[in-house]
Amino acid sequence: MSANLPQALGSGAGETPPAAVVVLAAGEGTRMKSATPKVLHELCGRSLVGHVLAAAGELDPGNPDKIVVVVGHAREKVTDHLATTAPGVRTAVQAEQNGTGHAVRMGLEELGGVVDGTVVVVCGDTPLLTGATLRKLAATHTGDGNAVTVLTAEVPDATGYGRIVRDSASGAVTAIVEHKDASDSQRAIREINSGVFAFDGQLLADALGKVRTDNSQGEEYLTDVLGILREAGHRVGAAVAGDHREIAGINNRVQLAEARRILNDRLLRDAMLAGVTVVDPASTWVDVTVTFEQDAIVHPGTQLQGATHLGAGAEVGPNTRLNDTTVGAGARVDNTVSNGAEIGPQANVGPFAYLRPGTRLGLKAKVGTYVETKNATVGEGTKIPHLSYVGDATIGEYSNIGAASVFVNYDGEAKHHTTVGSHCKTGSDNMFVAPVTIGDGAYTAAGSVITKDVPPGSLAVARGQQRNIEGWVARKRPGSAAAKAAEASSREAGGES
Repeated sequence: MSANLPQALGSGAGETPPAAVVVLAAGEGTRMKSATPKVLHELCGRSLVGHVLAAAGELDPGNPDKIVVVVGHAREKVTDHLATTAPGVRTAVQAEQNGTGHAVRMGLEELGGVVDGTVVVVCGDTPLLTGATLRKLAATHTGDGNAVTVLTAEVPDATGYGRIVRDSASGAVTAIVEHKDASDSQRAIREINSGVFAFDGQLLADALGKVRTDNSQGEEYLTDVLGILREAGHRVGAAVAGDHREIAGINNRVQLAEARRILNDRLLRDAMLAGVTVVDPASTWVDVTVTFEQDAIVHPGTQLQGATHLGAGAEVGPNTRLNDTTVGAGARVDNTVSNGAEIGPQANVGPFAYLRPGTRLGLKAKVGTYVETKNATVGEGTKIPHLSYVGDATIGEYSNIGAASVFVNYDGEAKHHTTVGSHCKTGSDNMFVAPVTIGDGAYTAAGSVITKDVPPGSLAVARGQQRNIEGWVARKRPGSAAAKAAEASSREAGGES
């Protein structure tokens, strides 16, 4: 069950996928006050533009080459990001920021200049936009025979937004009026422009050639295309988003946090409806790439990141962060940080454990309090209960690693491997100096520094002999509390005898 992954539903029956999608991602985003381009800021495990591309990809799954991202500011960073996260998507460069109309022209040039079919234009900073809403926009556009279709939304407070003015008889859009230019009656309209459009590709290319720059910014406005097409006798329509929050653009860190909360709530709701128990959604955070199986339980203060997966009946938290970690069915993970680990079914981890990349825990294995593991395979039923470091190691089945043990894997130049067999019992405060092998069924004594292989079934003792120097405290610490306590104990012992 991939409860949190966007579903690649494709087009519905009878729907024709758009011929192209143009994503506008060239802006600097100065209000973010960041060295990172705005569209590369992340929420829920994906960049802003990554969320938009995921939604756009649902319009025609398997054909990323129909999507072109228009880049400009810090374009090297953006294109590098796209090459890694969205291979196959095209890019077009808007070298100078000459407006949204100019940006779309750059995108169309990358696609050959004139596109035959529907062209959807979306903004790269609208991470809450869904594929379902874009499909509705495209379907409305073709179904109504529009030259251009505007994605709109009805909002509680439309202050500052461009109002959608419609023909009362046909429902066609007659104008988009900016707030500052709107009359009192127009300001009462709650339907606003999202900046997301579907165009007839040929009409769009022709109209963009007629857009003028005689405005206060000296830029080519994409919204001018609507007026040009309407004046030419073409129909301008609208599709209304079901949730006005989908069209929210991100311009600063406050809006980024607000969008993160909305998206996180959406992901958790999907997970809960799919059979996952989330004890406290307000303190639980998940990435879009996290997946669950039924009856998983997530306790408060938990963060699930990357390609993390919780198996059926797994219980995670409280106060746990898992990144790229697989948790097997029925496993329990408590107050733990894990990165790149595999936790087997019915395993028990924590509290206060740290699993580093390459950790693989078998069925019913245990990694307990203040234990750190790295590049370690721990067999079925094996326990590492307390205060230990296990790095670069393989441990067999049903062994027990004593408290305060350290697998000494680094000699200052290279890492070395330790192997502990099955059904071994190692003592507390052991040092295993790699490379070393402990055979099946072997024991090691507490306080030992193991530097040589231990044959199967053997007991290894590697520590100095204990020597008691009687009377040392009285001679070296006369008059101290320790000396007085020892003297009193000796008197009591003498009296009893």
